[in-house]
Amino acid sequence: MNTSTDKVSSKYSIETTDYQVGQDNIQRWGFDIHKPVFGISAILILLFIAVMLVVDPATAKTALNNMRNGIMEQFDSYFMWAVNTFAVFCIFLMLSPLGKIRIGGKEAKPEHSTLSWSSMLFAAGIASGIMFFGVAEPTAYFTDWFGTPFNTVALTPEAKQLAMAGSVFHWGISAWSIYAVAALALAFFAYNKNLPLSIRSLLFPIFGDRAWGWLGHAVDILAVVSTLFGLVTSLGLGAQQAASGINYVFGTHGGLGLQFGIIAFVTSIAIFSVIRGIDGGVKLLSNINIVIAFGLLVLVAILGFDVVKHSLPDTFMSYAKNFFALSNPIGRTDDTWRHGWTIFYWAWWISYAPFVGIFIARVSKGRTVRQFIFAVLFIPTLVTMTWFSVFGGIAVEQVATKVGELGLHGLQDLSLTLFYVYDAMPMSLLLSVISIVLILVFFVTSSDSASLVIDSITAGGKLDAPVPQRIFWATIEGVIAAILLWVGGSQALEALQSGVVITALPFSFILVITCVSLWKGLMSERHLYP
Repeated sequence: MNTSTDKVSSKYSIETTDYQVGQDNIQRWGFDIHKPVFGISAILILLFIAVMLVVDPATAKTALNNMRNGIMEQFDSYFMWAVNTFAVFCIFLMLSPLGKIRIGGKEAKPEHSTLSWSSMLFAAGIASGIMFFGVAEPTAYFTDWFGTPFNTVALTPEAKQLAMAGSVFHWGISAWSIYAVAALALAFFAYNKNLPLSIRSLLFPIFGDRAWGWLGHAVDILAVVSTLFGLVTSLGLGAQQAASGINYVFGTHGGLGLQFGIIAFVTSIAIFSVIRGIDGGVKLLSNINIVIAFGLLVLVAILGFDVVKHSLPDTFMSYAKNFFALSNPIGRTDDTWRHGWTIFYWAWWISYAPFVGIFIARVSKGRTVRQFIFAVLFIPTLVTMTWFSVFGGIAVEQVATKVGELGLHGLQDLSLTLFYVYDAMPMSLLLSVISIVLILVFFVTSSDSASLVIDSITAGGKLDAPVPQRIFWATIEGVIAAILLWVGGSQALEALQSGVVITALPFSFILVITCVSLWKGLMSERHLYP
């Protein structure tokens, strides 16, 4: 360990110099890789693929589902209290004098406009999930599809209010506080303390130089595997959903070949994007994403205005009214709904925190702590609340009034629920085509941002990995998704999804440690902002 690292170990100071990762890196074939993290991550990924090639996907899915469900049942209250703590901690930092501290130092300037910055964090943090669950989730809660919040009687006015409140709750302030804790700490340690942009840096204030040894290697390897498999799951399941939408809208009968074509298309655009980097790739696609999404939102709101004018204020009020009750795990009897939805969501968001946290940190230099937390917590919450009010409000109204396919038969195929809603609206074909395009662009932005994150971790926390390395990871994501679709279809992908969720337990402990680390780090610079 060099003298600069010793200085970092002794105390925090604004003069802290860079932690050098070169001693653990090798440069070959245009790659710049951190040997332990890259090598062991690659072995684990290859081992998993080999297992999936020889093991029955249904058996693997059952085993991993049982393990996942066991964790969520045993740690249900812990997950809820942890997420509540993250939300309170973030709001406290935002309102405290520490909110004045600027990421990158007092003279740092934002590298991206507020619109582009918000677009990138929104696209990375939510991806295409909002397209499907924006209609499916409120409908599920309203119709008692795997439980209702607080065991409310389905298809009643109370169930309607709680369906909207519960949906926004899972995509709102509490959820985004998970990302905010990870992202703010990573940004602060990278830009203010010159530590690697990697998960191991979150451990440094507590564990010191052990964060640069095998303890740090282990958490970075876990972050790489979780990020890659999380993205592969989203890409594979998303390809199936997009293919279902294309077949339904255009009357085609594409099967595995169409799904492979979608993965190839998404991967190709993602490769082009990661080659161009943040400004020329990810930011451009995120801006395109937000424009298309906003246009679709406005168009649907206008076409369904008679419903939206009531659902919008009702959703806002219901979310505010039920927020604390939904956050409270004490005395709850709605275990079916709470375990199947809330705990699963919290575990899924936590498992994604390394990926989204690193990416948001990467693009947030120059923001104050107050600006950062406000933007990460409240801007996405406002957008998702509006989105659920429009799409979910229309879907629930169709069910309540028995209009269209969704109203007559309820939830059947989650991947087609959005298109069922469109079928009962004017301009259904146009809405469907725009939505398919938006889904694909969402997949691309998720793929390229995740590739940049994996590049950073496997390069030892460096901000810019070589281009061949970026291409490698973007390609690997698509290849693994295609392999899993080929060998096991949805069974293999859902097994992998359960495996990713299992990683939420160790990552939740890391996030709790991160709160302490971040507090220590921010307090070390408090004197610079009188």
